[in-house]
Amino acid sequence: MFTRLFRKDPLKTRARDLHRDVLEAARRPFLYGPQGAPDTVDGRFDLIVLHAILLFRRLREGGEPGKHAAQLVFDVMFDDLGAALREMGTGDLSVGKRIRAMGEAFYGRASAYEKPLADADAAAMAAAIARNMFDAEPDGAPQAAALAGYALESARLLAAQSPEALMTGETPRFAASMQG
Repeated sequence: MFTRLFRKDPLKTRARDLHRDVLEAARRPFLYGPQGAPDTVDGRFDLIVLHAILLFRRLREGGEPGKHAAQLVFDVMFDDLGAALREMGTGDLSVGKRIRAMGEAFYGRASAYEKPLADADAAAMAAAIARNMFDAEPDGAPQAAALAGYALESARLLAAQSPEALMTGETPRFAASMQG
């Protein structure tokens, strides 16, 4: 009876691995700088969110197990963000408010990116990225088009991987460059 209560969920360990994969993909240098996202705390948050959204979309296509896996990765991601805030000196009383704001930003971006990703619409994706990452109209952020192409290519590569394979150990594939 008690063994069921204390049994480890292997998917929780996998969720930590998938979160690490998202972080590694979001930290690749070619995504930053004059042709990419700003190399700031906000820019890094935006790229983590973009990669997480891409992964979660694919995992959710795996039915209930995929939705569960996506939720576990989401939980790990926000636990990690809370720890990062504390490491940066944010007081414990402020962490909850900051995490709530980050959660709202995540869901706003997920909503803004969903249709362009589903339609593989580069112009709409660039417009959504320009608004969210650069607080600008599409013409005001030429980097948005490159990031949109990267996101769409990453979505295509992830679509070639089964949700089950991602849940059982395959490393998610994201585009290798901003040119796809």
